[in-house]
Amino acid sequence: MVGSAVKMNGKKLAYIDLYAGPGRYKDGSASRPLLVLENAIEDADLSKMLVALFNDANKDLTNTLQNEIDALPGIETLTYRPSVMCGEIGEDAAKFFSSTRLIPSFTFVDPFGYKGLSLQIVNGVIKDWGCDCVFFFNYQRINAGICNPIVDVHIDALFGKERADKLREILPGKTPHQREIAILEELAQAIKAMGGKYVLPFKFKNASGRRTSHSLIFVTKHFKGYEIMKDIR
Repeated sequence: MVGSAVKMNGKKLAYIDLYAGPGRYKDGSASRPLLVLENAIEDADLSKMLVALFNDANKDLTNTLQNEIDALPGIETLTYRPSVMCGEIGEDAAKFFSSTRLIPSFTFVDPFGYKGLSLQIVNGVIKDWGCDCVFFFNYQRINAGICNPIVDVHIDALFGKERADKLREILPGKTPHQREIAILEELAQAIKAMGGKYVLPFKFKNASGRRTSHSLIFVTKHFKGYEIMKDIR
């Protein structure tokens, strides 16, 4: 496993969250960033290796997250202090990840819709050794947006223009089930074409339980990572 290899070499292991939020939900429970850090604090090995980078475009949220991190019991025991940044995820971020060699990393990309989610971002965060990614795929919004010319630029960035145009051509007239199959298949093929060898969707249904509302898409180049996540599913 990547963690074992990193430990043997005395190196770093990163967790990157590009849409981190405030750290706690309205009911006071911890969200991803705090859960990751709490786990690292409790794990003697992980506390020495973890490099955590959290980002959000909302300054109020990043301020709140920083305060929540500072208040975590044992946060001072981490070798590397977590970094909290504030910025939009767009072309500049995509260029950064595409041109920067990453340490072994697990990246979470959780935009509300389709803006800020692109093949270039996904490729940038998985391109190096030991780097995997999970991203939030808002199926309902993306399904509605594919044939909406107002958001063509975002849909093209997510699927690639050729595949996006193919979907715009074939989706009209298809049943909801057929649309979902076609959309997820084109997404998977687009990711695989850029080097994401294994693509594993975790589907979530809407309130009625009849249709998919969103998916979490896991992307990796390594079979072991795919195998572990498949067992979780």
